[in-house]
Amino acid sequence: MDPLYEILAPYFEPDTSTSSRPIPNTASSTNYLSRLSTLSLSDLTTTESASLLHAAQSHVRNLQALSKRSHRTVISSAGHLEKLRDFLPGFTTGANKLQTDLPALETAASAFNQKYDRSSDNEVLDRRKRAMLLARNVDRVSDVLELPTLLSSAVAAAQNASTTASASSSTTSYASALDVHAHIKRLHTLYPKSELVSDVSRQGDAEIQNLTSILIGTLQSLGLKLASAMRTIGWLRRVAPELTESFDHPSNAPLSTKSFDITTKQQNDDGPLGTLFLLCRLRTLHVTLEALDPLRELADHETTSSTGSQSERYLKRYIEIFREQSFNIVSMYKSIFPGGLPVIEGGDGASARSPETSSSPSPVASFTLHLAEMMIAALRRYMPNITDRSTRESLLTQVIYCAGSLGRLGADFGMMLAMLEEELALASESAANDGEPEWAAVMKKHRIQAGRLEVLARGVGSGARKSSLDVHSPGVTASAKPVAQEDIKDAW
Repeated sequence: MDPLYEILAPYFEPDTSTSSRPIPNTASSTNYLSRLSTLSLSDLTTTESASLLHAAQSHVRNLQALSKRSHRTVISSAGHLEKLRDFLPGFTTGANKLQTDLPALETAASAFNQKYDRSSDNEVLDRRKRAMLLARNVDRVSDVLELPTLLSSAVAAAQNASTTASASSSTTSYASALDVHAHIKRLHTLYPKSELVSDVSRQGDAEIQNLTSILIGTLQSLGLKLASAMRTIGWLRRVAPELTESFDHPSNAPLSTKSFDITTKQQNDDGPLGTLFLLCRLRTLHVTLEALDPLRELADHETTSSTGSQSERYLKRYIEIFREQSFNIVSMYKSIFPGGLPVIEGGDGASARSPETSSSPSPVASFTLHLAEMMIAALRRYMPNITDRSTRESLLTQVIYCAGSLGRLGADFGMMLAMLEEELALASESAANDGEPEWAAVMKKHRIQAGRLEVLARGVGSGARKSSLDVHSPGVTASAKPVAQEDIKDAW
């Protein structure tokens, strides 16, 4: 304790709160007592009181400035201090509760760590990863989902182009549809286990089936031309490749013993595609012939006792339509499927094929036979109603021309008229004066006319050859004319 403090202590006023004299336990009190010991008595009596007063006033001014400047903060701090007294017990309680709940929190954290551990397989994490992957690739998924719609639009455009007969636009639409379907197939090959891609592939296959139906409908159009038919068959080969698959069926029949035998085997078939083409065109032929139903109904009411005028009209129109349509069908088939025609087999030569390598029968062989049966059936049904000989000869001549038209394509059925006449028992009724059957007389007239046309054709051809720088010898045309005249005599 400072001695000076001991001297001055009796003169200090006691503190009202503690009822004791202040103790100089601060640095400022200690420094002031040290300062007092350095002052003289005169300074203590004269200047020290003024210095203390000045210092007190300075402290008062500082306190006033501080209170003016920070009174709100001081008041708020005092309020918070009052609240702190009430908050500290609750804080203590919460701290104790937290300390009690920490083991449960640690247990829950351990369970969460074990549940979502990345080091092992986790279904929840896998599901979340798939969800995040889907969110990142939503644009690609939407593009895949739009593929069936895009393919449907291309198919609809192709259908509209086929109805408007626009070759360029239909080609573009078919190519677009095939490109989209090829992309779908490629996706299905890359992701065979994806349900989304499998569903898109099924929808794409359904649209391709619709496109195949459109192409088949194009083959059944009435005004089908060769160029359009070849384009349609080409697209069918690409759209439906299963129609071009060959199915070879071994045949156990013995080989032909002739040196050259025309059989119904085809060289390299196009699978069912050629048969499909013939069936479509056959349906078109039936639809065209159905336009003659009014004439057919009138012809059905006729009997053998009538003149047969309605039957004549019906048969004449029937033969005209049949001749035009059948020739177009077979000629189109030969142009589109040159490898699906009957071939010539060798008997003992190297060209003979074994039963294991023989291909399936050509569909055009049975098709032309069916066409001939259609014609013979119509003649068998309505020919007995016609009693006039000249009318029958005119119709038979028309049928012979029809058979000759198909004969240029290898499907002549003219000799079937002889069997038809035997079936109808017309030989005794329609024989000529010399007892000759009617079909034979018509056939002779037809050959005579054909011989005359051949003579005219040879004459025109020989004249053209004479004026072509003498390429051929002059004896050729001279020897051709007697032969033609001899043929005419034999025909008479």
